[in-house]
Amino acid sequence: MVPNVDEADNLARMERGELYYAFTPNLVAARRRCGEAVGRFNRAGDLTRREIAQHWKEITNDDTPLPAPGASTEEDDQVLQSYPWIERPINIDYGTNIKVGVNVFINFNCTIIDTCLVSIGSRTMFGPNVSLYSGTHPLDPDLRDGTNGPEYGKPITIGDDCWLAGNVIILPGVTIGNGCVVGAGSVVTKDVPPYHVVAGNPARVLRKIERKQK
Repeated sequence: MVPNVDEADNLARMERGELYYAFTPNLVAARRRCGEAVGRFNRAGDLTRREIAQHWKEITNDDTPLPAPGASTEEDDQVLQSYPWIERPINIDYGTNIKVGVNVFINFNCTIIDTCLVSIGSRTMFGPNVSLYSGTHPLDPDLRDGTNGPEYGKPITIGDDCWLAGNVIILPGVTIGNGCVVGAGSVVTKDVPPYHVVAGNPARVLRKIERKQK
């Protein structure tokens, strides 16, 4: 049985990356809200860029209005670049702890466990089956205690202009610098410096990216 805790304090502990209880009524309700919004998005038919943006706002619980439509489809796409282009299905835990830059592309079957803040920089692109896990559990099984015990998270930060290829997994607490490429199937367990290629399980640096001056 989950201990009787102050729900507001428990939520604050979660967002700070401290031990908290995930199965308090308010957090169960928050995940249910997000799950319902994700389900509506995943089940929807063919969607315009504007409709995708509206679904994203519902998933992230953002009640600010969308900007006024552009005069054409192309202009409207430009207007909506601050919202990610998402291929379905997608899987998200809370939705409220995700920050996304402009002109971001997320391919099929992305999973984001946003126990703590997950930041995705501008112009970053995800291949299929990318998973971002900001939540984790104690190693001690007595403390872990199934759904009754506490858990915690660490923020994930992905910089601008990154490319995460298919089946990449990012673990809690990782920061990926600007301009990085993460090879397909990699499991990233530690920070990646800007403008580097990493690959493997665990991912390791393969080389630095030589940039062409614009």
